[in-house]
Amino acid sequence: MSTPSIKAADVPWDPDANPDDNYKWKIFSAVGVSMFTMVMSFSIVFVALNAIAEDFGETLRAVSWVIVAQSLTISAVMLPMGRVADIVGRKKVHLFGQALFIAGAIFAAFSPTLGILIVARVIMAVGSAMGQAVGTAIIISVFPSRELGKAIGSQTTAVAIGGAAGPIIGGILLHWWSWQSLFIVMAIPMAIALVWGYFVLDDSRISQPIQGKRPPYDWIGAFLSAAAVIVLVVTINNPFAVAWISPLILGGGLLTAALLAAFIYWELRNPAPLLDLSMFRNAVFALAIATRWLGFMGTTAGRFLMPIFLISFRGMSEGGAGGVLVVSALGMAIAAQMSGRLSDAFGPRRFTLMGFGVIIATSLAFAFITDETALWIVMVIMFVNGLGMGLWNVPNSSIIMGSISRSRYGVVSALTNLTRNVGNVVGQAVASAIVVGIMTADGFDVPLSEINITPGAGDAFLDGWKIAYFAVVGFSLVGASLAFFTRPPAPLPAPKTRGADREDGE
Repeated sequence: MSTPSIKAADVPWDPDANPDDNYKWKIFSAVGVSMFTMVMSFSIVFVALNAIAEDFGETLRAVSWVIVAQSLTISAVMLPMGRVADIVGRKKVHLFGQALFIAGAIFAAFSPTLGILIVARVIMAVGSAMGQAVGTAIIISVFPSRELGKAIGSQTTAVAIGGAAGPIIGGILLHWWSWQSLFIVMAIPMAIALVWGYFVLDDSRISQPIQGKRPPYDWIGAFLSAAAVIVLVVTINNPFAVAWISPLILGGGLLTAALLAAFIYWELRNPAPLLDLSMFRNAVFALAIATRWLGFMGTTAGRFLMPIFLISFRGMSEGGAGGVLVVSALGMAIAAQMSGRLSDAFGPRRFTLMGFGVIIATSLAFAFITDETALWIVMVIMFVNGLGMGLWNVPNSSIIMGSISRSRYGVVSALTNLTRNVGNVVGQAVASAIVVGIMTADGFDVPLSEINITPGAGDAFLDGWKIAYFAVVGFSLVGASLAFFTRPPAPLPAPKTRGADREDGE
């Protein structure tokens, strides 16, 4: 009697036992171009807001919903899509997300009204959330465990370049063409990545096969998580500019807490949860997630304040300020590659601590710059600050992804990106509240555009700026403390021969 055959798709492919350098870089090229474009799509629109407002005859506050709608959608959809990918396969989710992104971009380019443009951006954001939810999981699933830092560092470099390229490419396009050209240009590299990904992505390698019956999808958990994130982001962003102690803000905070409590209650009792909360019993995983949230709260608060300092306080043009801000992304891209590879060899913890140390030092330097500080000094500090961001960010991601099984890469990849987004929102809100609060207390409730022309407003802004950066130092100190107590396993040594199996305990 013959034994039943085993399908190749039912056997997980193990890059530790069967490394394939050629394949892993093919996968990275497909996903990297996609991630670059998704991040660029966010930063490129900033420079077009004024043009969009003029074209549609709308206020800048109304047009800002082009950005807010995207942020809300990505934050709400990312975690549910990470779980979808773990169930149905990462290739399907990634390719469908790219197709949605392309459709939304073309729809946006031909939008006749602001309302339709916002709808198009929501479609793009759903696609972007799907791609971001699985991008990290796809890349690291084809790299050996000993190269986790290299994989995440390479991805972070693509993300940093995309964020830096957005304002530059947007400025060049707007100089010659209309804002609609931005969306056409965004669709082109995504279409190339879609076609390339269709041919090179292999679900038997980038996804973990599900043994037995496919688990049901947790629709209630998805709804509760999305609702909690949306209410939190809207409350913290305060798009209607109401008082921070108003019933609307306080009610939003209470509703967020209630939705989060309901989500936790449901997930703990659901046999097939959207997010397995038992992962947080792993101290390494829990501490690394908390470190990530605090780290992005601090670094984003600084990045949010710097454009205001350059444009509104020092009177630079948007294009000039964009050129200055690029140096931070350049530093991040360089450090991401360096820290990723070094953390593979020597362990990620020391580089996480080193990165936080750099962030703390540069934030203290930022706190004491003024309108008389030479621009080159500001740029040097920004470059070093970018190095610090890359130094802590990549090893922190390596710790998170290295502390879980490959079968959970999809949902945890989405969770790490969601943690970053929420940290960004909270950091921006805290920085804004501090600066506005200090200026108001000093008697200067003026628009940002009038800071450098209203007598005394500049000094009040610098007072708030200094306190805000002291808050960044505080966030970073707490993050560094958590990182100090996060002790991941020692890095895996490289095998003596290509393709050699790794023994238990190595």
